[in-house]
Amino acid sequence: MADKKIFIFDTTLRDGEQIPGCKLNTTEKIELALKLEDLGVDILEAGFPVSSPGDFSSVQEISRIITRATVCGLTRAVKKDIEVAAAALKEARRSRIHTGIGVSDYHIKGKFNATRDEILQRAIQCVTWARNYTDDVEFYAEDAGRADNDYLARVIEAVIKAGATTVNIPDTTGYCLPGQYGAKIAHLANKVPNIDKAVISCHCHNDLGLATANSIEGIINGARQIECTINGLGERAGNTALEEVVMIIKQHSQLGFYTNINTKQLNPMSRLVSDTMRMPVQPNKAIVGANAFSHSSGIHQDGFLKDAITYEIINPEEVGAENSKIVLTARSGRSALAHRLQKLGFEYTRNDIDVLYEQFLKVADLKKEVQEDDLRELARQYQQQAVNA
Repeated sequence: MADKKIFIFDTTLRDGEQIPGCKLNTTEKIELALKLEDLGVDILEAGFPVSSPGDFSSVQEISRIITRATVCGLTRAVKKDIEVAAAALKEARRSRIHTGIGVSDYHIKGKFNATRDEILQRAIQCVTWARNYTDDVEFYAEDAGRADNDYLARVIEAVIKAGATTVNIPDTTGYCLPGQYGAKIAHLANKVPNIDKAVISCHCHNDLGLATANSIEGIINGARQIECTINGLGERAGNTALEEVVMIIKQHSQLGFYTNINTKQLNPMSRLVSDTMRMPVQPNKAIVGANAFSHSSGIHQDGFLKDAITYEIINPEEVGAENSKIVLTARSGRSALAHRLQKLGFEYTRNDIDVLYEQFLKVADLKKEVQEDDLRELARQYQQQAVNA
């Protein structure tokens, strides 16, 4: 079972913070870091220390207070970056330097104006520098999603030989289809002779809405770490959503994977991140959206009221959400109306509900949602009609 553990690498404080308007100060970062550790993340990417004095200070302070998770700092393949990250991480109980370089021809030629061999040497060099400060070094092969697989395998073999203990295979632009990304991970797992000396990591972006699917396909094909953020926050369209991959792993137990995440903290964590980073969660967001456990269609409501599993594959309590909601709209049916009236203390026969339902539809056609006060008024009018009859 040990080889089925999936390490959760949270980058909410680094990649998630790259959203315009979501900049965090050190106090906010510390609060979120402590909550993320309580959530059960294995690796906490605290920031990019060389990017600013504020980020250096945040990584330094987080390193001092985190006791269980590994604290990670991001760098480029630049010696000064690595030196600064090492200084920021100096007091961490467990530290990791995350360094790397672009490996697709788009990056090699367009970004670095270099050759493949030159980039290979720079990759080896940055890992060698990082190993001077810690024995936990992660190498990211930026834009691996669009890189040639054989060249990518050469780079990964070389950086593991240089001392990388985790190799990150980012789909930086969110370009890959799940089958393509899975095949890329499988290619590395099967073709890199020393791959057993390192953990393969998935870092997927959501430009085409495939970040979660790609990450799951990655672990099915041999990866053992997923890099993700709370609420899927991140550059452009965002990153893999932590809550999604964790619950997929939990719900699909036949895959044999597990994480250390306390799923009952997922919704509270989502709300805290949303409030702190001033980034609302879309209502239809999986697992943590306001509508994730709401039912408004009459067919769905009837099935749910008979047996919740007909339309809910997750118990809301399992992810720290409020109870399931029966939302009354013009699409709702009689069973939902009876259920909501009963919760308000009104008991009616089937014939009563038939009459009330006609009045309910008139109200529902005028409103997006029928509220408790509307139901009480319907009940009052019905009782008054009974008295006058």
